[in-house]
Amino acid sequence: MERRYQIYDVFTDKALAGNPLAIVLDADGLETDRMQAIAREFNLSETVFILSADNPAHSARARIFTPFSELPFAGHPTVGAAVCLASARFGEQPAGQDAVVVLEEGIGPVRCGVKLSEQAGFAEFDCPKLPVEMGPAREIDEIAAACGLTTAELLFENHKPMVWSAGLPFHFVPVQDRAALAAIDPAHPAWAETFSQDGVYLYCRDPEGRDNQFRARMLAPSLGIAEDPATGSAAAAFAGQLLKFDQLPDGDHAVRIEQGFEMSRPSIIRLEVSVTRSTITAVRIGGAAVQVMEGVLQV
Repeated sequence: MERRYQIYDVFTDKALAGNPLAIVLDADGLETDRMQAIAREFNLSETVFILSADNPAHSARARIFTPFSELPFAGHPTVGAAVCLASARFGEQPAGQDAVVVLEEGIGPVRCGVKLSEQAGFAEFDCPKLPVEMGPAREIDEIAAACGLTTAELLFENHKPMVWSAGLPFHFVPVQDRAALAAIDPAHPAWAETFSQDGVYLYCRDPEGRDNQFRARMLAPSLGIAEDPATGSAAAAFAGQLLKFDQLPDGDHAVRIEQGFEMSRPSIIRLEVSVTRSTITAVRIGGAAVQVMEGVLQV
């Protein structure tokens, strides 16, 4: 059976940048093991399969796979799928068309607002789960050894390594600057022992872009992702790290994160955090997406 697919670059408005995503349309009838095999064939950080929604009021059901396993939620498949579905519906309409797309994901319904333009689309979604502190990360000297850095190169200001989850757990590790961030190599012998299960989100307050506040890398070789050009689910959980260490005051906060620059896949993630009485009440992730390829799967 033929099934259409499209490739989008996500968290960028330019082709051949950002985080590439495979979107398999017309996925009804595909078994789980078949989806996993297709995701392994694409060999991108994630592939999303679009199926008919269980709730007719929703746009579609979305199942997300890495080359090795299924995920209940991920940011760049959500953004890419929302832009793809909105473009299919309104692609012939003038630029500036707005749309609302509701995706049924493993974590629950995810509501996305989409704005289309001639070159790319932009999608922003309300995170279905707020950040939860999962505890401290490994000891500083262990993390430094795994990263191949000194302990002085790991920290900045009052930020300390922590584990947070907004659907998927990540180790958050602050580093001193861009140079230290670029020097980290997950092939270091101590990496696999220190970070055996979760992704590691390393960040510094030393961005390249003037409009950006942070620079980040996400490394997860244990999950089959040596490095991810842009990680929306980690950015969502990062809101907890910012509340804890930057002591965000009540109100709405907009943060721009650059990622993927070390891979020559520059990405920009927009993070919005709402705080009320020193508690996070809402987290939104936004980014652009542009189609770069389409074809037909013979499966």
